[in-house]
Amino acid sequence: MWIPLWTIVDIASDMVRPVSSAAMDLPPLEAVVFDMDGTLIDSSGVVPTAFTATIEELGGPTLDRDEVIASYVLGPPATIMEHFLGRSVEPSEIDGYHARLRGEAERRGVQPYPGIPEALEALARSVGLGVFTNADLGNVDVLLGAAGLRDRFAVVVGADEVAPNFKPAADGLLLACERLEVPATRTAYVGDSPQDGETAHHAGALAVAARWGHLMEDVGGFDVVADRPTDLPGVLGLT
Repeated sequence: MWIPLWTIVDIASDMVRPVSSAAMDLPPLEAVVFDMDGTLIDSSGVVPTAFTATIEELGGPTLDRDEVIASYVLGPPATIMEHFLGRSVEPSEIDGYHARLRGEAERRGVQPYPGIPEALEALARSVGLGVFTNADLGNVDVLLGAAGLRDRFAVVVGADEVAPNFKPAADGLLLACERLEVPATRTAYVGDSPQDGETAHHAGALAVAARWGHLMEDVGGFDVVADRPTDLPGVLGLT
């Protein structure tokens, strides 16, 4: 009988080794939920530019691209803007940021990582698909829409829906599982930062490292590693 192999991480050595899914005693997966920025799409050409211009226009500091990307862990755009501006932001100011982001996305384009559309198509034959991102729903609509991915997911959860319990709190991932009507213990969460691994574990989900992601440096906090999006169905035993 064929037994799927799961690629798991030896934390001490940061080496990836295969292990039988039976040996890991994992239940069959019913859903795969994805982080968005750096996992599904490369937004590094549009989001930092929109943030930098908006924050400077509102009287904040001049930021570089790396400072903006490092701030993603703070939460949705409103939280990031408040951090750099040192004050609360108005809804109209958030709307202004989203408008600038839409303009950048239209001008520069936003693309899925190579292999993402094919991976989603393959996974959708076996499991429900969702997104939970530390960005807000405004970002989701702009970026997933521009990348042609919005209709691929039955459920999308933005961090603004679970404020102030942003990653690595489990609230957003648990909400995605609730909307998908699947238990977290039968869900894989795919992300590109250590914070995503923590989020998965806090929810009781399988933590899957997207090694292709732009924030992926250390896979030690994940259960499963995929080098490329098209590896996901096989790595998760869903082929």
